[in-house]
Amino acid sequence: MSKVPRSFRLLEELEKGEKGLGPESCSYGLSDSDDITMTKWNGTILGPPHSNHENRIYSVLIECGPSYPDEPPKVKFVSKINLPCVNSTTGEVVKEKFHTLKEWKRSYTMETVLLELRKEMATPSNKKLLQPQEGTTFE
Repeated sequence: MSKVPRSFRLLEELEKGEKGLGPESCSYGLSDSDDITMTKWNGTILGPPHSNHENRIYSVLIECGPSYPDEPPKVKFVSKINLPCVNSTTGEVVKEKFHTLKEWKRSYTMETVLLELRKEMATPSNKKLLQPQEGTTFE
């Protein structure tokens, strides 16, 4: 089976993200519509219900490097969040602490990452964690 080139893969993801064909709990799109390399993306995650994240919208930055999708994207929260897999100073999702990035598969997408982060928020050990004041951001 042939390998889909990075640009084709990102175009597919862009189209799906722009048309809102994914789940309602997350969304993503290019940070700059003129970025022909399709490297920098914005994402949002709606906090899962019945958790300390409920009714919150989390903003994330996603960077798809030149080796994406063979290598995982870099993911950084803009909105402050308290999760074990997120660096509490920078907001970066720590690859070694987040199974989806640590065990990356070429078939994963940005949507996969966003949905798995949302699942992480809803786990029994994380859903009751105290959260920073809503509206605060990482510098």
